[in-house]
Amino acid sequence: MTFEFIDFDPLKDGIDILVVAFIIYQVLRLTRGTRSAQIIVGLSLLALVGFGAYFFQLQGLTWLFSNLATFGFIVLVIVFQPELRSALATFGQNRLFAVFGRVEDKRIVEDVSRAALRLAELRYGGLIVIERRTGLRNFAETGKELSAELSSELLITLFTPYTPLHDGAVIVSGDKIIAAATSLPLTSNERYKKLYGMRHKAAIGLSELSDAVVVIVSEETQQLAIAVNGDLNRNIPRGEFRDRLAGLLAQ
Repeated sequence: MTFEFIDFDPLKDGIDILVVAFIIYQVLRLTRGTRSAQIIVGLSLLALVGFGAYFFQLQGLTWLFSNLATFGFIVLVIVFQPELRSALATFGQNRLFAVFGRVEDKRIVEDVSRAALRLAELRYGGLIVIERRTGLRNFAETGKELSAELSSELLITLFTPYTPLHDGAVIVSGDKIIAAATSLPLTSNERYKKLYGMRHKAAIGLSELSDAVVVIVSEETQQLAIAVNGDLNRNIPRGEFRDRLAGLLAQ
């Protein structure tokens, strides 16, 4: 049996190997801690079986895997739709393309920080989404769409208990509040399965699918937290909250 790649070109094949290794690494990083990781392990075992069947010329298994491959790609796209969407969003958020994005101004930091600190003092729960380069129009449509000028006073009013729009997330885009009472996707990461309430899970879930920075205020503990890129920065001291938010938005 001969293999076409036996003649190794150090430059071309070296670049090829590095690109494939990078793609595999990114896939593993995106699926770490999710149910998809188990699926990848199963697919890897199937790939080993298929390679063994081809190598040892087992005609029955070779035929089976050849036919599965014809529609296997479509199945993979359906199964890994959330991960693929997250990967494409991550690629679009690369600093190389930052020139096409919007730079967050100081006003957002000031207004959101003041609102979050005041909500914590009042023991009001809050969930504030700050849109960056990834558009959040599909999530805004799940709630009440607004076009209101951003202010800390309005944010506090929206989260005041028993008001019509207090339940759900507020989405901020630039100097506007574009939606209130919106629904966000919950994270499926096993790390957060039992540790946090619905607000925290929703914040992490959205940060996994976009580059948004999500501020969480707990009405039970008065603690402040920020979710970004699938990670949760929790128990942030009030004196450090503004600087922490500014630093995350500047990334």
